[in-house]
Amino acid sequence: MVYHGDTSDHEGREVLTWEGLGEAADDLALQIHESGFLPSVIIAIARGGMIPAGALTYRLGVKLTDAINVEFYTDVHQTLPDPVLLAPMLDTESIAGRQLLVVDDVADSGRTLSLVVKLLRGFGADVRSAVLYSKPTTIVKPDFCWRHTDRWIVFPWSARPPLR
Repeated sequence: MVYHGDTSDHEGREVLTWEGLGEAADDLALQIHESGFLPSVIIAIARGGMIPAGALTYRLGVKLTDAINVEFYTDVHQTLPDPVLLAPMLDTESIAGRQLLVVDDVADSGRTLSLVVKLLRGFGADVRSAVLYSKPTTIVKPDFCWRHTDRWIVFPWSARPPLR
């Protein structure tokens, strides 16, 4: 079992803590910086990519951010048949021709990441992708990745169920 700062039992799942997120953001930022890629805009895939994207905006010194809303996972190990873009949509005129970094929490099937990267490249943008985790089941290899795993991942922002 791999724990990143968490000592509780999560039944063989990969666990990322808030402290581990700081390490992940630092490592990802360093990879991106050392690659020479200088994004002018960081775009989070909402919801899972919003917190990692926010951390990367600070570590990379990028002030322009946005998010694209995609629904795919409906519960643990349950997805819709295909990822679905949700409104509101990005201001696509302002991203045309720019260097974009798309950030998500995990490339599991890779279908969400593939959809978003393809969409943004259609606007003439130079698009790279960064994820905290990549799984062997992904159909797209992220440009930047912190860890590889085949386990279900428990993220600190989604470890507890929503308040009802």
